Amino acid sequence: MINADMPKVHEGRNVKRFREMLGVKQEALAAGLGEDWTQKKVSLLEQKETIEPAILEQVAKILNVPAEAIRNFDEEQAIHNIQNNYDSAVVNAGPTINYKCTFNPLDKWAEEITENRRLYERLLQAEKEKIALLEKILAGQKKKH
Repeated sequence: MINADMPKVHEGRNVKRFREMLGVKQEALAAGLGEDWTQKKVSLLEQKETIEPAILEQVAKILNVPAEAIRNFDEEQAIHNIQNNYDSAVVNAGPTINYKCTFNPLDKWAEEITENRRLYERLLQAEKEKIALLEKILAGQKKKH
């Protein structure tokens, strides 16, 4: 049920918000929509208060979001929810930062250096074997001529 006091959702603006949040350029969205779409046409689409359902479905599929999310997204309500959930999470739980490591970071770093050295030695050995094989093949070809 739509309340007369509720502001009308601007679907074009919502497409723009989702597109920007996902880091998708207008050109990329236009390319996904088809050959007859351009950046300018996407810009005009984002200015429309209501978008044709078929086009909205296509846009939602390209952005990989539900079409209903675009149809019903209300920025003020989202900000309200984020603020209330953040405020209550901070009051109830406090920060969730782990200051007490269960390992010594220097030990982990030393282990990685050792592993890198082993990998380098294996790579070097593989290259030596490859060179030896190529030299053997070349020597065989020289004998034939």
